[in-house]
Amino acid sequence: MSIAQELIGKAERREALFGIVGLGYVGLPLAVELAAAGYPILGFDINEAVVDGLNDGHSHVKDVTDAQLGAAMSGGRFSATTDMGRMGEPDVISICVPTPLSKFKDPDVSYIVAATEAVKRTLRRGQAIILESTTYPGTTREILLPALESTGLQVGEDFFLAFSPERVDPGNPDYGTRNTPKVVGGITPDCRRVAVALYEPAIDTLVGVSTTEAAELVKLLENTFRSVNIGLVNEMAIVCDKLGVDVWEVIEAAATKPFGFMKFLPGPGLGGHCIPIDPHYLAWKMRGLNYKTRFIDLAGELNTEMPLFWVRKVAEVLNSKGKAVRGASVLVLGVAYKRDIDDIRESPALDIIRLLEGQGARVSYADPHVPCFREDGREFRSVPLTPDTVSSADCVMVVTDHTSVDYRMIKRNAKLVVDTRNAMPKEA
Repeated sequence: MSIAQELIGKAERREALFGIVGLGYVGLPLAVELAAAGYPILGFDINEAVVDGLNDGHSHVKDVTDAQLGAAMSGGRFSATTDMGRMGEPDVISICVPTPLSKFKDPDVSYIVAATEAVKRTLRRGQAIILESTTYPGTTREILLPALESTGLQVGEDFFLAFSPERVDPGNPDYGTRNTPKVVGGITPDCRRVAVALYEPAIDTLVGVSTTEAAELVKLLENTFRSVNIGLVNEMAIVCDKLGVDVWEVIEAAATKPFGFMKFLPGPGLGGHCIPIDPHYLAWKMRGLNYKTRFIDLAGELNTEMPLFWVRKVAEVLNSKGKAVRGASVLVLGVAYKRDIDDIRESPALDIIRLLEGQGARVSYADPHVPCFREDGREFRSVPLTPDTVSSADCVMVVTDHTSVDYRMIKRNAKLVVDTRNAMPKEA
């Protein structure tokens, strides 16, 4: 029996030990879903506090409850470690590490490189390595493959290498790891076949593509599509503002068309772990091939400028009441990058706070999901959202809307409101 068939057999019997490298918002939900399918899981993370918390049954990821983690741990099916020397134990290793941008907006693949080196040190025959971290096309073949083949083992025969992009949407109540279709591309056909078989018990729909490059590009296309369309609708918000037209009315009317239109909403800018970052991976790759990604670059410029647009709106409404930004008290509602989550990564609210303070405003914030955060060495704490805190502010600015917030109370008590999300009720 070939090594590929042995691994596929282990998957069918749920005997394959899954190693998950990186136990964050991608890795931990994947680990829990794989455990629910019957696999034993060994999680790896460099953060000792995260590992200790997980081994004590406490989840640090909002989309994974302590009860779900407890179910995964039952019968000893899940445990976590900081010991990268144990990488030789799993039959399958899914790499789910961060891939941020450098300050020059170039890909930072240092976490992928570090994970690859850790895998390489203990790589053995019969292992499958699957990269899930979002990255530029060519990463799996150009970084992981040479490192792993330098051990003398042959890809597609001794070990298997694939790419399967994460598709996590934090806080989404309808789509999670299991019911979101999963794309898989392998270095060889057997690599893809093995990876699909390994994920099949835990994922409802697997979508095979011909190469790792195709799989890498799928993720970038998905988020570039969103970035470009959000950039378009953000520009339409500026156009409507200059024309004195309600952009929300225009969008809602356009959305009644049953074909040829997809509804996107404007806002204060882009936030989160994917959309503000992923298109830059593709733009960077294309610069190396002497091609300028014009749509991507323009959308990036438009979306990056939105915090400044909304800060100008604050200045305009204050000025209409004879008050300058300098010295004004501004209450920012919501600092998470999207509704009903506690994640502030790349949140435009942070840029808005910085810009307002740079113009001399006294800024406070209220967010029921983010009690405190640190930015530029400072600690910020959420204020209670009461009629008194709302009425005491010279201007209330809605940056992120949350379903638990009483916007009617805010409208009744606020002196001035700048609403970037169309969250305020039309009638008090």
